[in-house]
Order: sequence, then C-alpha cells, then structure tokens
Amino acid sequence: MVNRKRKSALCAGTFGPVIGISRPSIASLLLEPQFQGTAVSTATGFVVERNQRRYLVTNFHVVSGRNPDTHASLDPSGTWPDAIRVWHHAAGPLGQKWTGKSEPLYDAQGVPLWLEHPVHHSKVDVVALPLTNTADITIYEYDPWAPVRVAINVAGPLSIVGFPFGLIYGGVMAVWVQGFVASEWGIDFGNLPRFLIDSRTREGQSGSPVIFHSASGSFRDVKGNTVIASGPTDEFVGVYSGRISKESDLGFVWKGSALCEIIENGVRGTVSAPEFLT
Repeated sequence: MVNRKRKSALCAGTFGPVIGISRPSIASLLLEPQFQGTAVSTATGFVVERNQRRYLVTNFHVVSGRNPDTHASLDPSGTWPDAIRVWHHAAGPLGQKWTGKSEPLYDAQGVPLWLEHPVHHSKVDVVALPLTNTADITIYEYDPWAPVRVAINVAGPLSIVGFPFGLIYGGVMAVWVQGFVASEWGIDFGNLPRFLIDSRTREGQSGSPVIFHSASGSFRDVKGNTVIASGPTDEFVGVYSGRISKESDLGFVWKGSALCEIIENGVRGTVSAPEFLT
C-alpha cells in the first residue's frame, strides 16, 4: 500500500486498443483507499465470484489502514479509509477503457462491510469486500477453489501482478514482478495459512494476486508430470500482503485456501470506524 494523500489522478477514459495482452494484466485492479473523497494511498486487488456474488479481494491493512496484528494506525496522522475506489475494466473491447467505482467500507453503524477469516480474523491479512457498484464493467475474476495443478516448490518462480507505487500504463494495466518461493508451500509459515516469497516488491503491491505463469503453457504438475498446454497457463496461488520488514525482500503470500475460507465462512470485520470508537 502506498500512502499518498491526493485527489485521484485517474479519470474514466478511453485508450488505444491493446492486442495480445495477458489476462492477469487486466484481472489485477488498481485500488485507491479514500477518506472523505481523497485518495490516501494506492494498492492492488482482484475479484472472485461465489454463489453469484462478487467480492473484491485485498489486504486487511489496505481497507482498514491498520496493522493486522496490533490494529495500530499505519498513518502517523491517524487517517483511515472510509471508502475505496476500484479501477475496473469498463464494458466493451478489452484494454480500451477503465472506470473508477467507489465502494463503502463501513455501514451506518461503523461496522466494516468486509469479511475476515473466521478463525484468525485480521491476523490473516486478507479480506473480501462484497461489491455493490458493478454496472457497465467487465470483470476478469480468479477462482481460488480451482485445484492448483502446478507443483509449487522451493525456489520455483511465481509472479506478483499489481501496481508498485501506483504505477500504471496502457490505461490501468498491472505490472508483473517475479519472485521465488522461499519457504515450503505445504507448511504454514508462523502457524498461519501463508508462505514466504523472495521478490523485490514495493508499496502499492499489497493485495496483488500471486500466480504461476507459463507463456508456453508447459509446467510440472503436482505428480511430477510435464504438462503441455495449447496456450499460456495461469494458476492462482495466493494473495500478496507485503514484506516481512523494509530491510528484507522476503514477503508473505496468503494461500488460496485461506481466501476460500473467508468467502465461505468469513465474519464481518471486528474493528469499527474510528469515529465510532470510544
């Protein structure tokens, strides 16, 4: 998440046609957490769909402006987001037009509208916000319920697709950063459903989908077999949430299984909007 108090620098508009782009470049969405209509930061998110409901997926610290472990404010001034602007791909030809849609983060009683993990709550730094403003947009969602076919091995390459420093191009398309699995994927790191990735990520990539990508379509599956597909292969693996410290290139990836648990059995956020705190 990039802290940046500013009016949105983006506007709905039409851009030149883009040919031959990869689907994940469009599936990642630029986010602008806002306070009273002013963007306070930028981050990344994406959409999943379940039981005919669409959810924006990003990190707890993005929507709350708080540390997921301590709930301390991440902004020295104590500014917190009360809404989030999502830059969706507008309905129409691929890669030509984007439009910003604002979503509230709290209800009238100051209760968060997002869903958190049913057991670990904000300690799993992932949330799912039901989308309410989806008219005239096209959504390229991910499916975390699909079995991961690719063998996720230590030192294996993965891609983090998001918006470092809020960087965009070609309209509002995402930037690809490669990383390498840094802890055993099958073992939860710190007794939470996550693993480590070694990658030179920066602020603004919080909430990015982490995927396995093969341009040729070939990959090694979980049984050790080589699979050759007829086109590019993209496999959703998890949700990126930031580095373990500013001095390290190691970061956390929350497993897709944790996201499924949030959407299927998640609970409303437990930290009220600041004006409702006493």
